[in-house]
Amino acid sequence: MAGKQISRSKSRIILISLSILGFSLLIFLSSLSPLRTSSPSSSAHFHLPTSQTSFVASLEQFLAKTHSSPSLPDDTIPEPITDQHVNNLDDAIFHSESYRLYSDPFYPVSLPLRVYVYNMPSKFTYDLLLLFQNTYRDTSNLTSNGSPVHRLIEQHSIDYWLWADLIAPQSERLLKSVVRVHRQEDADLFYIPFFTTISFFLLEKQQCKALYREALKWITDQPAWKRSGGRDHIMPVHHPWSFKTVRRSVKKAIWLLPDMDSTGNWYKPGQVYLEKDLILPYVANVDFCDAGCLSEINPKRSTLLFFRGRLKRNAGGKIRSILVAQLSGADGVVIEEGTSGDGGKEAAQKGMRRSLFCLNPAGDTPSSARLFDAIVSGCIPVIVSDELELPFEGILDYRKIALFVSSNDALKPGWLLKYLKDIQPAHIKELQQNLAKYSRHFLFSSPAQPLGPEDLVWKMMAGKVVNIKLHSRRSQRVVVGSRNVCTCECRPGNITNTGSTIS
Repeated sequence: MAGKQISRSKSRIILISLSILGFSLLIFLSSLSPLRTSSPSSSAHFHLPTSQTSFVASLEQFLAKTHSSPSLPDDTIPEPITDQHVNNLDDAIFHSESYRLYSDPFYPVSLPLRVYVYNMPSKFTYDLLLLFQNTYRDTSNLTSNGSPVHRLIEQHSIDYWLWADLIAPQSERLLKSVVRVHRQEDADLFYIPFFTTISFFLLEKQQCKALYREALKWITDQPAWKRSGGRDHIMPVHHPWSFKTVRRSVKKAIWLLPDMDSTGNWYKPGQVYLEKDLILPYVANVDFCDAGCLSEINPKRSTLLFFRGRLKRNAGGKIRSILVAQLSGADGVVIEEGTSGDGGKEAAQKGMRRSLFCLNPAGDTPSSARLFDAIVSGCIPVIVSDELELPFEGILDYRKIALFVSSNDALKPGWLLKYLKDIQPAHIKELQQNLAKYSRHFLFSSPAQPLGPEDLVWKMMAGKVVNIKLHSRRSQRVVVGSRNVCTCECRPGNITNTGSTIS
C-alpha cells in the first residue's frame, strides 16, 4: 500500500513538472514571436510610422538640433601627409580585421555594416545646408530649362537623408543594417558627407568649382583614401551634374547615382558601373498614398494612361515627343505639360491618383523622379526607357510593380494602348497590391525606417564589401606597370525587352 502511494506521489510530481516545463516552453516561444518575419500579405497594409518625410521640415529640425550641439573638431589632416600616416592606419586596420576574422564567423559579410563618417569642415556640410534653408523660399530661382532649383535639390537629397541618419545618436536610430564607428580602423566603409548638388546649384559657377577643388584635395589627402585609392569610400553624386568638374579624380570610389546613362552625356566610359556604384531613387515630388488612401482611390481610377511633365527633352528623351504626338487626344489618355511650384505638384498628384497607368518615358537621362511619384501614388508605371537602371534591383523585382516596354514597340502606332487595354484585371490587381507593399522602399524619412531606402542602401552595400576589400588589397601589392596589356570586359547592353507579362 505504501509503495502504491509513493508511486502515485511520484506520478503527480512528474505530471506537475511536465506541466511547468510545457508552460515555460510556451512562454519562451511567445517571447520569440516579435522576431518572426511578417508574412508577405501583412506588408500590404503598411502604414508609415511616425516620421518626417518632408526634406525641408526634416532639415529645419536637424539644423535646430545640431546648432545647439557642441561642434567636434574636423578630420582635416595637418600637412604634410606622409606615408607613415597611411602605414599606421594600415597596421591598425590589419589588427582590427584579424580580430573580426577570428571572432566573427560571418565576417566580412555580416551586418551591421561599420561606417566611418568623416567630420568634414562645415563649408562642405552645414554651411551648404544652411544656404539651402535660407534660400528655398525663392521660387524664382530656376535652371536654364525652367526647373525650380530647390525642388531639384530636394529630388536629389539622398546625401542629406543618409548622413542625418548615420550621425544621429544611436538611441534615436531604428536601422540595424548599419552602425557608425568612431575609429577608422573599425570601418568597412567611409562616408563622405559633401553636399555636391547644393553647391552646384546655389553657388556661383567659379565659387562652386573652387569648392569642388578644395573638397577633392581634402578627400584625397585622407590616409584612408590613400590606402585604398578611395575604393571603400562612398561619394554621393546623385545629380548628373554634381562634382562633374573633378569627379574623374574620384572614379574608384563608390558613387551614389540616380542612373547610369551610357550615352556619355553625363558619365565618361569607365567612371560608373553596377559592380562598383549604387543606384538610389529620387525623392518623390508627391505625397505618399497609404493603404487607406489606396483602398479609397483604386476603385475610382478612371484614366487609362497619364503623363505630366516636360514634353520636349534632349538626348534619350527625344522619344518622349514622338509618344506624346501619338497618344495625345486618345480615349482614356491624359497628356499634360508640366509646370513648377505647388500647383504643378498638386496637378501631378491628382492625375496619378486618378489613373490606372502612368507613362514613364526617358528624359534627358534614362531616369526621372516621375517613376517614384507613380509608385507612391499607386499608379502602375509603364516604363519606356531602354537603358534605365533601377534602385536596389538586387533586392526588389520591378517586374512585379511595373510594365517595361521597349521603345521600338512603344513607337508602333496604336501598339501601346492596345497592349495596356489587353492586360487582364487580375494582373492589374496583382500589380496594385505589390505597389502597396513596395512603396515603403522609396520613402526617405527621419528617423530612417527599416526597409526604407536608407536601409536598403546598406543591405546592397553589404554585397559589395568583400569585392571592395579584394580590390583594395590587390592594389596595394600589385607592382605598378607590371602588366601593360590592356584588358577589356564585355558588358552586354541594358536594352529593354517587352516581356510577355499579360495574364
